[in-house]
Amino acid sequence: MANPKAYSTINTVLKTCATSSGTYSQLCKIKSYPDLGGAPEQIETTDLEDTFQTFVPGVQSMESMEFTCNYNPTDYAAVLASATSTADIFYHLEFGENGADGIFAWSGKHSVRVTGAEVNAVREMVITVIPSSAITKVTT
Repeated sequence: MANPKAYSTINTVLKTCATSSGTYSQLCKIKSYPDLGGAPEQIETTDLEDTFQTFVPGVQSMESMEFTCNYNPTDYAAVLASATSTADIFYHLEFGENGADGIFAWSGKHSVRVTGAEVNAVREMVITVIPSSAITKVTT
């Protein structure tokens, strides 16, 4: 069978584990996920003899990542409880059923907050993950 032209976001799951070799479990259902990493900083290499600016890639940007979820008291309490750990937590973002379309892994810490809303809106919460390691694709 030929590869599809695109992959759906259906069955995208954020999982956590206390150790890198343990069993990962779903943190909560997510509605959206952020970019996984960012573009490297550009270091300018232009000198006075150049007629245009030149750059080389620098350090890759690794800002906090925000996952949007529907709010309910049970999920909020569970995510908040797991956020109190002082040690790094290990994360998997699995694409497709059981990671069939790829698994991306990193370590870090997270927090959770409830976001503001307007009339006739769904209550949401945001899980903010601050990575402490590079994001890598897990080979299965």
